[in-house]
Amino acid sequence: MAIGSSLSVGLIGLKAFIVQMQAFISPGLPYFSIIGLPDTSLSEARERVKSACQSTGFSWPQTRVTVNLSPASLPKRGSTHDLAIAASVLSASGAIPHDCLANTVLLGELNLDGTVLPINGLLPILLHIRGQGVRRVVIPQANRSESELVPGLETLCIRHVGELIELMGGQASYHVTDETVLGRQGMEGTNVEPEGSTGDMGEVLGQTHTKWALQVAAAGGHHLLMTGPPGSGKTMLASRMPGIMCPLNEKEQLEVASIRSLCGTLPSFGISDLPPFEAPHHTASTAALVGGGSGVARPGAITRAHRGLLFMDEAPEFASKVLQTLREPLESGYVALSRAKGTTYYPARFQLVMAANPCPCGMGYGNAERCSCKEKDRVKYFSRLSGPILDRIDIQVEVPPVSHINPNQSSATDNSSTMRQEVVEARKAAMERFTEQGWSCNAQASGSWLRSMTSDKAVRLINDALESGRLSLRGADRAMRLSWTLADMAGRSSPGRDEMLQGIMLRTRTT
Repeated sequence: MAIGSSLSVGLIGLKAFIVQMQAFISPGLPYFSIIGLPDTSLSEARERVKSACQSTGFSWPQTRVTVNLSPASLPKRGSTHDLAIAASVLSASGAIPHDCLANTVLLGELNLDGTVLPINGLLPILLHIRGQGVRRVVIPQANRSESELVPGLETLCIRHVGELIELMGGQASYHVTDETVLGRQGMEGTNVEPEGSTGDMGEVLGQTHTKWALQVAAAGGHHLLMTGPPGSGKTMLASRMPGIMCPLNEKEQLEVASIRSLCGTLPSFGISDLPPFEAPHHTASTAALVGGGSGVARPGAITRAHRGLLFMDEAPEFASKVLQTLREPLESGYVALSRAKGTTYYPARFQLVMAANPCPCGMGYGNAERCSCKEKDRVKYFSRLSGPILDRIDIQVEVPPVSHINPNQSSATDNSSTMRQEVVEARKAAMERFTEQGWSCNAQASGSWLRSMTSDKAVRLINDALESGRLSLRGADRAMRLSWTLADMAGRSSPGRDEMLQGIMLRTRTT
């Protein structure tokens, strides 16, 4: 009886867990089986592993080979475990020493010719194993740049299974083609400019009030809705908002990078302090927005927008069922996706920015003299944004059409750099105030804290708005959060009458 062991790591969402591989070579007819809740792609590893090992000159055992994936109660998916399965079989057969794989995690997908292909989700895996005390990891050469983001690990990068055998003290005969090397280098060097980094607020003509509202939203972490006719600049403004938001700190950068690693887009972005920007099309399905799929659910747009901005252009054109799925993530900051094989949790703490026309034809602004829509069509169009959704939007602002172009318009005060610096200062004041509570911005402040810390004079204005029906109780809390953000931007220690009136004004649409 011969048993070989190796270690790999599985992912359920962004949560990683150690997987122990045990290969057992026993007498019997030639057969190769993998047990321990593998999915279809992992079951197919039998052929990939067998062919890859034989490409090194290894003589595959002509007996029964069984590989167990432990813990057997957790589902395992994907081709990430190919290299570890191969290593366990090589260890059981004596091709490599039995003790050489101790405290070593092996990750990689195998090709039939033995080459080791890159994997998705490496960053959260490396962060997990470093926390578990593992100090050596074997990964594909194409993932080298991603592994450098996690110091403190002894990382061995390989291109072929034969290299693994040689590193572990065995002998192998293999050949790596130039096309394979070039392919890996091409993937490793891929790095495009992050989205949202090219536009500047100074390029947007006019819309001073809307820019100020966007700045307030960025300073306090507030959700925002812009309504206005086509061509007024709503999309242009939203796409430039990441440039005025607070830079991501180191922890937040790793969170965003881990999500991108899982989605396979990290090589296109790298590590950046620019908040992510996601803009799904209005035909997006529920699964595309919040995540989904069979087996273990995959992340959606709201998770990819974590710590950044989710922009929903033409918001009333989204299906009502899709919009309703935003209600829980907006409150909780995460999404729970339940499937037959378990529940997957993904982070989803994003800022929501919506843009909408005032009516189906888009001309129902001002006196609406150019509008061709019937009254019932106007009501039906905007009613697609339900009350519970609108109640969760802190800022609701009108974006009027630009009436004239000023070629000499100065952008010294409304460029992204200046606006971002003011946002950073306001956010810093809020973080100092919330040191004990652990909140990072005013949008996270609890209602009880707001009601106890806001002056009676300012609260009276809130009560007046509640009595008149302009605000709901949830809207009252959100208006108070806005007033605290406005106070931070003005350099005040607490909001007064003016900040509270402005907060209520930003909270309620005029049409």
